[in-house]
Order: sequence, then C-alpha cells, then structure tokens
Amino acid sequence: MKTGAVAQYPTVREQRREAAVLRFVDGSEQRYRDSGNTTRRWMIRLDQLDEEELAAIERLFDEAQGRAGSFAFKDPLDGSVYENCSFDEDELTIARRDEDQSATVVIVRENRN
Repeated sequence: MKTGAVAQYPTVREQRREAAVLRFVDGSEQRYRDSGNTTRRWMIRLDQLDEEELAAIERLFDEAQGRAGSFAFKDPLDGSVYENCSFDEDELTIARRDEDQSATVVIVRENRN
C-alpha cells in the first residue's frame, strides 16, 4: 500500500499443526500429527484501496501464480519475515465499491519445507 503497511487491521494470524489421516478398508481411521512443525496463515483484509494499490496486489498475485508460486512475507503483527509463503487461493476476489475504492481479502500461508 502507499503507506508502506502490509495490512490493515484487524489482521488475523493463526498457527496450525497438520494431521494425517489413514483410512482403513473396514472404514476406521487412524490420525496422527504429520510433523512437529506448525504452519502459519494470515488473513489480510484490505479496504479502501485505490486503483494503484489494487493493481499492485493483482500484480503480486499474478506473479506468484496464486497458490503455485512463493514469496517472502513480512508478518504485519511482529515484523518477522517468512521466506517461503504462498497465497492460499488461486483466485483473487475483489469488491469494487466505486471508481477509487476497492476491497479484497487475501490469505497468505507459510509453506512447509
């Protein structure tokens, strides 16, 4: 954004521990923690974007190829940089309110190495 901010408030950050599920022929399941690592996700709401700011977000999304690519992401809550992150969706949904005001919500996830 023009202000240099990564996000607007409220910004949501969550940490998850992934679990694997094995399904057996008899229909039963066994669940276990896939790894000791946690993954992080950020839900970033962006409101009142002008055309220039929106174009920059669209450009980043296109360059990252949605979920396919990766980029470094600076956590807006504590300033930590996570080198291997992706968008969590393949489509960017934009709400255009008027000519110079748009809004979107993007979810960024940390990729597991």
